[in-house]
Amino acid sequence: MKLKLLFAAIVFTSANANAQLATLNETFESAVVSTPANYNNLVNGWTKKVNAPSPHNIYVDQSNGNKYVNFYSAGSLAADVFLISPQIMAPDGTKQLSFTATRLEGFATMEVGLVDHPESLVANSGVPASYQVLQTYTFTGTNTPVVTPFTVPASSNQYIVFRYRNPQPLFPGSTMSHAVLSIDNVIYDTAGNLSVTEKSKESNEIRFAVNSENTALQFLGKDSPKSVEIYSAGGLKVAAGTVDYNRFSISTLQTGVYYILIETKDGKTQKSKFIKK
Repeated sequence: MKLKLLFAAIVFTSANANAQLATLNETFESAVVSTPANYNNLVNGWTKKVNAPSPHNIYVDQSNGNKYVNFYSAGSLAADVFLISPQIMAPDGTKQLSFTATRLEGFATMEVGLVDHPESLVANSGVPASYQVLQTYTFTGTNTPVVTPFTVPASSNQYIVFRYRNPQPLFPGSTMSHAVLSIDNVIYDTAGNLSVTEKSKESNEIRFAVNSENTALQFLGKDSPKSVEIYSAGGLKVAAGTVDYNRFSISTLQTGVYYILIETKDGKTQKSKFIKK
């Protein structure tokens, strides 16, 4: 299929970190990950506040071609650190925030909030009065929260904050912690742009949805596509093939945002995106 040339047209461009942004769509794929790890490799205006002795509390990691932000307790039970977005326009209550969160090691708490100035946040020193909590998620051995899009209320605070805190001991009685949590695919936009698939602009476009088990794309209508190619947010082809009985398996894909190129039976090409939760 001659589909690769179309892929560049559907990957979102990086936002200008020097301006107040109306929306965010951050996959962290433009970060340069070095060996040994570069712990200051945040991109596109994202910043962090971490412990001075432990600069690697927050860093961009890479696994199977996908990059994401790691929160790491760095051995400390007192870890309380912040990942901060670029400056956004003052929220007016019309946009939603979505992201993917994965517990990799240990247990901890993550808060999502708003703050007026990044300078007012100091790692391991609590939060200022301007800090506004929006959501709290607790990751334990028996609880893996389902993160769903939520509306960001109207506020004068113009920075989104992910706060990582309360890591649990490595084992009962231990004074050390080895908790790790990843964040990826941060999208701040109108509700319509957070949907699983883009709205079809033409009635004859092929429509699809992720099934309830998050294991397959289910194509709707009488005509099934001839073939599909699926790419990660970083541009890597992660799946390709034909569609059987209007169904294409995505069971091997990790959670995240993906782009899909669909070739119809009459040789036309259609592009879209979806989120695997």
